[in-house]
Amino acid sequence: MADNHTSAPGFSHEKIETNNFLLIALTLVVILFGGLVEIVPLFFQRSTTEAVQGLKPYTPLQLAGRDIYLREGCYNCHSQMIRPFRAETLRYGHYSMAGEFVYDHPFQWGSKRTGPDLHRVGGKYSDEWHRAHLNDPRTVVPESNMPAYPWLETAPLKPEHIGKNMASLRVVGVPYTDDEIKAAPDELRGKTELDALVAYLQVMGTAVK
Repeated sequence: MADNHTSAPGFSHEKIETNNFLLIALTLVVILFGGLVEIVPLFFQRSTTEAVQGLKPYTPLQLAGRDIYLREGCYNCHSQMIRPFRAETLRYGHYSMAGEFVYDHPFQWGSKRTGPDLHRVGGKYSDEWHRAHLNDPRTVVPESNMPAYPWLETAPLKPEHIGKNMASLRVVGVPYTDDEIKAAPDELRGKTELDALVAYLQVMGTAVK
């Protein structure tokens, strides 16, 4: 009796599994499709695209402080995401919401906690406390393993860059006006990097109480 069994047309498991290039290509297609299904709807949800009530764009001084925060790698030890669990909210306060970060490019949620989460640190301590903590952390937190940043106190800000920074952020949706961008350099003159970083720390998470 003749064998009437024939292989099905198209891709077979064997063909895919034995062809490295084909397997990689199809895997990437599946990942891209899955990513689009998960990510694209977020661009149309109000909770992820609209600012929470009371949120304001960073002032020039706060924005300069955020740049210093990134430059010094503070995100390597501190997250800015409080998760919606009881243990998290009891320690840090209200959980983080996407609407609080619509003016952050990029946002600093992260998951690293060598040090505590910083999202709700704004207003928790005085300016003097933050200055002491950045100059010599162990004067206010004896068990801290954070390095000191004493050079920030004497390093002057560079006002000439802030206008371009704000203009770039306006392109991606931060509502800075022409007048605000024009006046920004004057707000930074005579200020130090420590002034800017403290200003940024003091505004973290203050839009939501």
